[in-house]
Amino acid sequence: MTFRQRYTGLIERYRDRLPVHDDTRIISLGEGNTPLIRLHNIPELTGRDVDIYVKYEGLNPTGSFKDRGMTMAVTKAMEDGSQAIICASTGNTSASAAAYAARAGITAFVLIPDGKIAQGKLAQAMMEGAVVIQIKGNFDDGMRLVKEVAQTAPVTIVNSINPYRLQGQKTAAFEIVEELGRAPDYHCLPVGNAGNITAHWIGYSEYACKDGDHVTDACTFCKGHCRFAGGPSVGQRPKMVGYQASGSAPFLRGKIVDDPETVATAIRIGHPQSWDQAWTVNKESGGWFDECTDEEILAAQKLLAEKEGVFCEPASATSLAGAMRDIKSGKIAENSTVVCTLTGHGLKDPDTAIAQSTAPVVKIEANLEQVKKAILDNLA
Repeated sequence: MTFRQRYTGLIERYRDRLPVHDDTRIISLGEGNTPLIRLHNIPELTGRDVDIYVKYEGLNPTGSFKDRGMTMAVTKAMEDGSQAIICASTGNTSASAAAYAARAGITAFVLIPDGKIAQGKLAQAMMEGAVVIQIKGNFDDGMRLVKEVAQTAPVTIVNSINPYRLQGQKTAAFEIVEELGRAPDYHCLPVGNAGNITAHWIGYSEYACKDGDHVTDACTFCKGHCRFAGGPSVGQRPKMVGYQASGSAPFLRGKIVDDPETVATAIRIGHPQSWDQAWTVNKESGGWFDECTDEEILAAQKLLAEKEGVFCEPASATSLAGAMRDIKSGKIAENSTVVCTLTGHGLKDPDTAIAQSTAPVVKIEANLEQVKKAILDNLA
């Protein structure tokens, strides 16, 4: 009998493409290796011949893409002798930081906006033993405070300003290229802090390098980490398309937004920390930024669940909402391959999902005839 080697996380899988050493202690929960799901029913609704895939990052250990970066950030923090980590968060970062800190045996301090975090995410951070500090302000206030306190306190910041976060998150692009056999024509992502769109571009740029012979301008990000000698060479890079919520869209306004507001709490960020990098991605990839209303975001979330069986949190659905609109208008070309990142699982924010659900809940007596009647009524 042949046994398949056990998957132990993205750092072990891509060790030769990440800034770790042979003796580095890896802090992992088995993150990465998430499914790339080809949509069967939704593409027909666009009226165009386009292949749409969703990279379902909600199936990472804590339910979001943040785990890809957190495994690297906490691994390197431990390597440097850190005893504690800190982050500002709209929810997913705090959940991930708390889990990986618990795994490493260190303390996580998380600053979250009071009353502005989905309960599923708050529950994770609390159960995982983080010191939760609720501030009377938004994410941007929390980020400012985290940067200030880290100047004097013995803590390591694990927000996406930590460069190791982006190194971990770039591996999603590796997985997509390896599964498709090439890069997609378009890659669509929700944009809040803009670290993820930056990280994906790092990954695609590194894959486009041929045995260390860098593609034009890619070294803006890769910084010598293109160690793909002897491996596959994929020269194509996708157009990177970032969608924001209309109430929290600094890239569309061309300036920071002081009081962002949207139902998509994971991207309720008005001061993106990767502002300059994201604009570079936009220029180098030939992509664009656009915005979606809360109504469009929630409609896409519901459509994805009802038509494809994929349940993501509202912010995740922003990528699909924007992609469908741009496919219908022809801005995304026909006969293209499109990948949409779904950043988090739907159970992160169950209250929002239940509030918009129209699925019937049928209450009956516990007898066979009433069960049969309920079934027939709903098949009619």
